[in-house]
Amino acid sequence: MILTTERLTLSPFTEDDWPFFLALRQSQDVMRFMGTIASEEDIRTLFISRLNDRQARVIRDKNGQSVGDIGLSISSQNPQEADVGYAIAPFAQGKGFASEAVKALRDYAFTHTRVTALNAWVLAENQGSVRLLEKLGFTRTQVLEKGYTINGVDYDDWAYRLEKTR
Repeated sequence: MILTTERLTLSPFTEDDWPFFLALRQSQDVMRFMGTIASEEDIRTLFISRLNDRQARVIRDKNGQSVGDIGLSISSQNPQEADVGYAIAPFAQGKGFASEAVKALRDYAFTHTRVTALNAWVLAENQGSVRLLEKLGFTRTQVLEKGYTINGVDYDDWAYRLEKTR
């Protein structure tokens, strides 16, 4: 299923998305809040999993240019809950694309799946994502002090949650 917004298209991954995905996952600016940059082989393995994931999407602007990716990971133990994650290319950051994409995925999850709650994890230092989640109504539910390590540095990890209103 392809999701569309005023400015974006969120579509399933295709093999043609590999160069963009690789560049995104090798970008220091993108990965500084996500994790250590993996080897190309490991990034390829992750990409193949995205190709086979019906809830993973590439975010494209109206000109068809890839600007990021987003995914919904529905819990196998509790299909009413899902984690949402996203990454936006540096050239596209600060333009509201992540917010627009998360809204579209939220609306899709709450209307086309059994999901009634979305969870998101964000490092405390990633104030752009913190503001985005809070603006969309997510509430911080947990703080894991020094709970996430990237390149030997410990960061506070914050859990956010948004529940479907009936």
